[in-house]
Amino acid sequence: MKRIILLFLLLVSSFNSVSASQTEQLKQSLQELIDNALEQDSTIPGILLHVEAPDLSLSFSVSSGVSDIKTGALLSPNATARIASNTKTYTAVSILRLWELGKLQLDDPINTYISKEHSEILKNDGYDLNTITIRHLLTHTSGLFDHAASNTYIQKVFESPSYEWTRTEQVQGCVDWGDPLFEPGEQFSYSDTGYILLGEIIESLTGKSLGAALRELIDYKKLGLNSTWQEKIEAKPKSAPKRTHQYFRGVDTYDFDPSLDLYGGGGLVANTKDMALFYQQLFSGEVFEHPSTLDVMLEKVNFPHGYTSSNDYRMGIFYFIFNDMEMYSHSGFWSTQATYIPELKASVSVIVTQFAKGMLMNKITIKVSEMLKSN
Repeated sequence: MKRIILLFLLLVSSFNSVSASQTEQLKQSLQELIDNALEQDSTIPGILLHVEAPDLSLSFSVSSGVSDIKTGALLSPNATARIASNTKTYTAVSILRLWELGKLQLDDPINTYISKEHSEILKNDGYDLNTITIRHLLTHTSGLFDHAASNTYIQKVFESPSYEWTRTEQVQGCVDWGDPLFEPGEQFSYSDTGYILLGEIIESLTGKSLGAALRELIDYKKLGLNSTWQEKIEAKPKSAPKRTHQYFRGVDTYDFDPSLDLYGGGGLVANTKDMALFYQQLFSGEVFEHPSTLDVMLEKVNFPHGYTSSNDYRMGIFYFIFNDMEMYSHSGFWSTQATYIPELKASVSVIVTQFAKGMLMNKITIKVSEMLKSN
């Protein structure tokens, strides 16, 4: 009997050592992947990557490059960054948590929830706030013009990077720089304005700042999101590593006032580990009280009159198929991306510290998914 037990223990030990060896090899491959990406494009200061793959016993952050071009300081794997529109997933989840709590209905008109001032601004431009619903805002089917996509707004931001924007100014920009795009529910058009209104709704219903409300509704502490916070609205957590520099066509945007993208469409700072953990636990059933809520979040949007969109956007998240694998993903202006791959039960998050590297983020995510699948 002792001999059998000894043989069993040796077998288990051998299996574990092989598994550990495979894991180390995978980690080395991930490092090589982003090192090679930097070598191929000298304009990129740095890349951050995290892979959360429980079935492979893998929770690994890796970095390559520098945090600051001027000083040449190395980029830490745990560095935080402004994650821009990745924040929309957190905003959508928080709205759905309020729905679970009975604080709102998804098909309620937004006129019930936003301020009279913002209602009047939008009504004066022809928006019917009795027909635009919370669901429309979540799925970018409201017909609201996107203030953040306006060339006027982008020009103003780069002319006065330290200017402190208010939510009201951005709502006003929606009507000053564009007009209603279509009747609610008829088409898809991405709109940051819709998500800053969702941020307002969250604040109105909770009586808290947006940062505090997201933290409580999502329960950062429970999920272990120790390096995530709403910039300017919340103080940086003591446990959170320093924020890295992020660049827009060679311009260092580190000191740009965060109010340019703060009120629900963006605003969160996080590292790749927290981004991947959030996605992993969202899809593992750790965020919502009821499993059916995730089903509602991921429902495909059906349009009338035969309209189809090249973007398959659910509530706060895109749906893609790459290499025959389903993926749920969101990206942000500052070249940030988080993705969940159901087939692999794994999450991948990428931050490229130079703007306009969306294709690179996709390539890295797809390559990582191939690595995980082969293991």
